[in-house]
Amino acid sequence: MKIIVGCKLVPEEQDIAVQADGTLDTSKAAPKISQFDLNAIETAVEIKAEVADSSIAAMSLGGKELENTKARKDILSRGPDELVAIVDEGLKGALPHQTARVMAAAAKKVGFDLILCGDGSGDLYAQQVGMRLGAELEVPTLNGVSKIVSVASDKLTVERALESEVETLEVPLPAVISVSTDINVPTIPGMKAILGAGKKPVNAMALADLEDGEGAALVEMVEIKAPKKKERKNVIIEGDGDDQIAEFISHLRTIVN
Repeated sequence: MKIIVGCKLVPEEQDIAVQADGTLDTSKAAPKISQFDLNAIETAVEIKAEVADSSIAAMSLGGKELENTKARKDILSRGPDELVAIVDEGLKGALPHQTARVMAAAAKKVGFDLILCGDGSGDLYAQQVGMRLGAELEVPTLNGVSKIVSVASDKLTVERALESEVETLEVPLPAVISVSTDINVPTIPGMKAILGAGKKPVNAMALADLEDGEGAALVEMVEIKAPKKKERKNVIIEGDGDDQIAEFISHLRTIVN
């Protein structure tokens, strides 16, 4: 089984600076794997363990951050056999419809039986790429998958937790599956895996290498800003009498309403 797993690099949250006007400065933020994609990678590794002659290709697209050696090793140390990196500065901050189109073009080029994605990404969390990718490839597509029940060479049986019930679904391959964070606990790579990651191949591609990989820009990202912080009122109520409790409740009602 040939498995592709989507893997997005996002800025390290603790290194993001919020400017005075609310805009975000990510220039000093190191790239890291989106936490939701860690579950997708772990799922791919678990499926590979069950199906003989399986291979995993991690697929990522973006700008120069994808040339970061440490980030590449981090991806490969978690189980993929190779990394397919589509590097183009025009893909930095790509929106879901652009990401899906480029991934579809790359997936057609390298071939696949199953594509696994996280339910969203650590930066936008639009929850669109997996579904759009399946539509581009015209294959069965599911999101919110919380359990892989069984695996065969031509189909998967999965569970998807809904609000009031759990669905059990049989999915013929090839397919695109987006997994939830409930599906597993990602494994932390050991030293042997980290050292071995440097020997794994990286298949670097450019947009020019892909047929119809770029596509039209359906929407444009105008800006991303941190939410405005409300000023603290610094109201201190001393005492626990009825009057103080009534005043406290009055302040709570003002905040809620």
